[in-house]
Amino acid sequence: MALNKVFLIGNVGRDPEVHYFDSNSRKTSFTLATTERGFVSRDGQQIPDRTEWHNIVLWRGLAEIGEKYIRKGSKIFIEGKITTRSYEDKTGIKRYVTEIVGENLELLDKREKTESSEYGAPAQPQGAYSAPSYSAPAQPATSPAAPAFDEPVAAPEGTDDLPF
Repeated sequence: MALNKVFLIGNVGRDPEVHYFDSNSRKTSFTLATTERGFVSRDGQQIPDRTEWHNIVLWRGLAEIGEKYIRKGSKIFIEGKITTRSYEDKTGIKRYVTEIVGENLELLDKREKTESSEYGAPAQPQGAYSAPSYSAPAQPATSPAAPAFDEPVAAPEGTDDLPF
């Protein structure tokens, strides 16, 4: 069994770039900074903050959400998988790019205080968090689906005794 899963929370480093394709699909890409806070070690040595930069790619519906709502400085949660691709640059040298292909996205920014929302509903109170969640469509399963975490699972017949 193999698992390729990444969870990141960070700040967007640049406005997303959007590419449209003939098949009426789109791709949105941007960078995401994640920072590990510095500290002082037991022997008094100062360890500085360490920032990692990640290339993020969103496709189809998530790309549309990224285009509409993500801006430089936005704080987001992204769940996805690591992919690596290669290409030849203009001088003929083979280059490699590592990207995170997003499968789930949550916007973690506080909403700005406004008079009303886009649909005429009262605005959210200042300081309240807006954390909508968006997921890529599920891929067709090739094996029977496991029950979701919130679905009750029936015990096999004859095992109604609790172990404690």
